[in-house]
Amino acid sequence: MSGQPGPEEWTELNREFRLAGPGPAESGEPGRLSRVPVHHGRVVRLGIDRVRFPDGSTGELELIRHRGASAVLPLLDPLPHPDPRIVLLRQYRYAAGGFLYEVPAGIPDSDDESWEVCARRELAEETGYRARELRYLTAIFTTPGFTDEVIHLFAASGLEAGAVDRDEDEFLEVGCLPLSRAVEAVYRGAVTDAKTVSTLLFAHAFLPRAWEDHRPAPPRPSVPWDEGQPSP
Repeated sequence: MSGQPGPEEWTELNREFRLAGPGPAESGEPGRLSRVPVHHGRVVRLGIDRVRFPDGSTGELELIRHRGASAVLPLLDPLPHPDPRIVLLRQYRYAAGGFLYEVPAGIPDSDDESWEVCARRELAEETGYRARELRYLTAIFTTPGFTDEVIHLFAASGLEAGAVDRDEDEFLEVGCLPLSRAVEAVYRGAVTDAKTVSTLLFAHAFLPRAWEDHRPAPPRPSVPWDEGQPSP
């Protein structure tokens, strides 16, 4: 699954977690045994999966499958910079009961649109900015207890202003502020959107390093996002 650490990182993480405390016995390969579709929507698929757990037992889980998304932190000042100005959106979210401060983000337009192309397109559509440079930061599982949604986080620089092209159901304002003030807003509880909190804190801690490393974004999964193979 894209967004997971590589083998070296897993070795280190597994060593740390096993030192912290024993986990369940691993007998048999965990995974999906069968699925009952419940809802097939434009953005998500809801189903009831019968799964095998790491200890060999089985059970049923309600699972929301999501095609994944890209999010991007727009930087108005060239790097290196001690406290670059960033672009944030104030966007209406019905599920949250009001407006949230967010980084630009969205889902791919097609099954073959890369995470990077998706990030560039969403940035342009929502803010009007086109980015000369884009850097991959990391990926996050949003709520792995009931969904497989992964959001790939980017930072963008060399912004050039242009026209916006928003969806009809997008109600948002565009503003800017220094990165340090945005991070302070996270601490004070003014910024609560999960992908935005993750992007801001990651950038605050690792932006110069991530910009120099120039890590590539992972490819889109080869298996369609609403499919998958049952475990044997």
